[in-house]
Amino acid sequence: MDYPELAARTRRFSHGAPRAVTVADDGSRVVFLRSDGPQDPADALWLLDLATGEERLVADAATLLGDDPDAGLPAAERVLRERLRLSAGGIGSYATDPAARVAAFPLAGRLFRADLVDGDVVEVTTAGPAIDPRPDPTGQRLAYVTDAGEHTRRGELRVIEPDGTDLLLAGEDSGVTWGLAEHVAAEEFDRFRGYWWAPDGRSILAARVDESRLPRWHLHDPADPTSPPDSVAYPAAGGPNAEVTLHLLDLDGGWVDVHWDRETYPYLVSVDWAEGGPLITVLRRSQQHGLVLAVDPRTGETQVHAELADPRWVDPIPGTPAHLPDGRVLVGGELAHDGYDARCLFADGTLLTPPSLYVRRVVGRLPAGTGPADLVVEGSDGEPSQRHLFRIRTVIGGGVDVRRITSDAGWHTAAVGGDVLVVGYASLDHPGVRWSVRRGDEEVATLRSHAATPPYAPRPVLERVTDRRLPAAVLYPGNHVAGRRLPVLLDVYGGPGHQEVVAARAAWLERQWWADAGFAVVTVDNRGTPGVAPSFEKAIHRRMADVVLTDQLDALDALAEKHPDLDTGRVAVRGWSFGGWLAALAVLRHPERFRCGIAGAPVTDWNLYDTAYTERYLGLPDEGTDVYDHHSLVELAAEPPAGEDDRRPLLLVHGLADDNVVAAHTLRLSAALLASGRPHSVLPLTGATHLAAGGTAERLLRLELDFLQIWL
Repeated sequence: MDYPELAARTRRFSHGAPRAVTVADDGSRVVFLRSDGPQDPADALWLLDLATGEERLVADAATLLGDDPDAGLPAAERVLRERLRLSAGGIGSYATDPAARVAAFPLAGRLFRADLVDGDVVEVTTAGPAIDPRPDPTGQRLAYVTDAGEHTRRGELRVIEPDGTDLLLAGEDSGVTWGLAEHVAAEEFDRFRGYWWAPDGRSILAARVDESRLPRWHLHDPADPTSPPDSVAYPAAGGPNAEVTLHLLDLDGGWVDVHWDRETYPYLVSVDWAEGGPLITVLRRSQQHGLVLAVDPRTGETQVHAELADPRWVDPIPGTPAHLPDGRVLVGGELAHDGYDARCLFADGTLLTPPSLYVRRVVGRLPAGTGPADLVVEGSDGEPSQRHLFRIRTVIGGGVDVRRITSDAGWHTAAVGGDVLVVGYASLDHPGVRWSVRRGDEEVATLRSHAATPPYAPRPVLERVTDRRLPAAVLYPGNHVAGRRLPVLLDVYGGPGHQEVVAARAAWLERQWWADAGFAVVTVDNRGTPGVAPSFEKAIHRRMADVVLTDQLDALDALAEKHPDLDTGRVAVRGWSFGGWLAALAVLRHPERFRCGIAGAPVTDWNLYDTAYTERYLGLPDEGTDVYDHHSLVELAAEPPAGEDDRRPLLLVHGLADDNVVAAHTLRLSAALLASGRPHSVLPLTGATHLAAGGTAERLLRLELDFLQIWL
């Protein structure tokens, strides 16, 4: 069995690996999800008791529901999993109280409550299919959203009292949801939830989302002509957004509206409610200015704590804003003056991190002796292919005080609770992610993985190239002999918010398969990708196509000078989503450089993509239609090829159930290519979403390989 089949069966070797780690706030237990083995797709809920060092199975879907636990998922739950890029089966997600004494999770629309101390798991009766259930901070009550219809979004926010009473806190007619994140919040701002418990468990801060102004898009898979189309309220670039408001709902029926200038700041980007009161971040539609607001939970009035501004776009740091124990407000932002170019943390305006540290995420807090708690953050310090953990002092007057916690080269993530730090560590030297549970500098336990071991250990050559020091990598066949010229496969993504050139073996497994098929595989993180500096990311503003493609071509040339076995006369390009757009752009703009391309789920017409993402990088369509036309593959494909050498073939692949980049993108591009006489093929994936999950993507690999071998 070779890589494509193994990857499909093991969900790219992630089945059986721990994920979604939570640590109790007293450090007594660690909760996580993991399936039973490398070919078991259904994740179960597990607990590590640090007093005994024993792992314990808390709940698994097969025991609770039977053989098909993923049947009957509510429509809103399927949407949430798609936004989370979650392809796992079984228990997809869970939530705990801060002490991790209680966990709640949905299965096939049914709500389950797990006592993490005694081990009891019970089903809780609900008024309808349960979505995103969450215990209150005291562990006594459960809140959940219920979706009243298969093809309509109607979210009711409800609370179950300890005696089983099911209270309706808020709910309206179809088109209005309570307690769920709208499309752009989940897809573009990583806000996946729509309600937040008060620390005392007596009230909830809830988002009301009104989608009545949005146009309805109708998505239908023609492979099943008997099924009705799904009607989706889609916020297309230049059009209306959902109207989002916030409300404080008391369990005794009290109701307070949260007030801010929603006309000026329509995007609700983040919400945090811990001791000290609620904090929210709101942005203008242009995303060039934002406010961090403190909310008075008695009146709903807001007070400005910080302003966020950038002439291109504001990029808040995950995990911020938040209250520090001493009452100051932690805010993440950019330091772009006096020669600095950094993503930093500030406490009431005081700099906490050095400009050399690129802060990616605030994980949480660890105790610091007799002083204020230290922050734990994920960040990079000079090498974007590596992500490390850092401990940041927050004491007033202490100056900038940072200590790196992790030492081994690789890609680290973490969860924290009490004095316990759980570290996940991926590297090029071992498969998967290794999870270590630490108290101080001592490892006290590990989280076991049952994931399969990949059939090979890729060894990409990681480099920085051109005067822009672009992160890049070259991967050769395992049996490569120096002096043997190889066709080049430029495997791209290149889009904002995501890196490909990382020091983690999982990123290179599929690329090694391509290399062993006879290619030199090249991957480049162009400007616009994170990890280097804000100016590096934001160079793409309103000129995304030119900057991204120029960087890919310049990096390819620079790598060819260092690696003479790269045959730049035989180059193919492939990518998915943003990478699909970039792959098709490369072939259409530079047929002299690329023999062929594979574009999976590409954004071909930016007028068809969502408001928050598209307008962030290209501006509003009515501010410059030429910018949108310049970035449109449909416009580019409509131009007749200048000669036979310009007729480079494209393979277009798209899931017909994709609600993010809808299949109309590929269909419009195909029509334009056909009209201008450009060769191409279209591979429709019936029933597939943007994820192309369930092994679909892996089983495409041999078809893609056949295409490349014909045209290279």
